[in-house]
Amino acid sequence: MPTISPYLIFGGNTEQAFNFYKEVFGGDFLNVQRFKDIPDAGNLSPTQKEKLIHIALPIGKASTLMAGDALESMGNVSPGTNFHLCVESDSKEEADKIFNGLSVGGKNTMPISDTFWGSYFGMLTDKFGIEWMVYYTYPQNK
Repeated sequence: MPTISPYLIFGGNTEQAFNFYKEVFGGDFLNVQRFKDIPDAGNLSPTQKEKLIHIALPIGKASTLMAGDALESMGNVSPGTNFHLCVESDSKEEADKIFNGLSVGGKNTMPISDTFWGSYFGMLTDKFGIEWMVYYTYPQNK
């Protein structure tokens, strides 16, 4: 059964926001990745390299709040459009089914495929303008 989590996009202050959310909700971050950790980080400025590409904070028993910074080169971040719904599937086949289903009449912004961070991942905007991330994490990465 897939799990849906909110994925927030910030214009450079993800770390500040998530430290605030951690104070409010408690818990520990599950995952913190910076842009300096990606394969082509050499093209980024020292400031950009320190920005967060991904962070996750469990909230309650079954929810996870996730986020990342959008670098200037990725476009403007606008309140109200700065989030995705993130679907974690139980298998690669289920991820394909969900991704392909949501894509009908919409636009693939990142085709679903294996990633450098070890997940099967894709992004799309559905025909209603809702932005989605669909992924499956291979067992060795859990």
